[in-house]
Amino acid sequence: MVVSISATGFKSGLGTPFYGSWGSSSSSDSDSLVNSVPSQVRVGKPVRSKPVMKNVNEGKGLFAPLVVLTRQIIGKKRFNQLRGKAIALHSQVITEFCKSIGADAKQRQGLIRLAKKNGERLGFLA
Repeated sequence: MVVSISATGFKSGLGTPFYGSWGSSSSSDSDSLVNSVPSQVRVGKPVRSKPVMKNVNEGKGLFAPLVVLTRQIIGKKRFNQLRGKAIALHSQVITEFCKSIGADAKQRQGLIRLAKKNGERLGFLA
């Protein structure tokens, strides 16, 4: 039995004959293709939404419903003013406590961070 193998390694070539040449397209085809593609493309600025600062624990915690209700009743601006005063007062209490026990600034800052974490967990910062 004799098997013939072409230069490409297949028995009967690639199976699909290639007709024509690479340069056989007419110039009108290539001209219309070139003219159909824009020479310059304008790209607009990407639209970005403003970042929203939200508490990850919003709506969670024992006091969250009370905090949300209070914010709705007195308004967001007045609520944030009241919250700021309460946080400042609490920080002063922590500072006075640290002075009375002789804690340094690093320990005081740690207590303030702990107070913030506890406030988040309890829902005071909802």
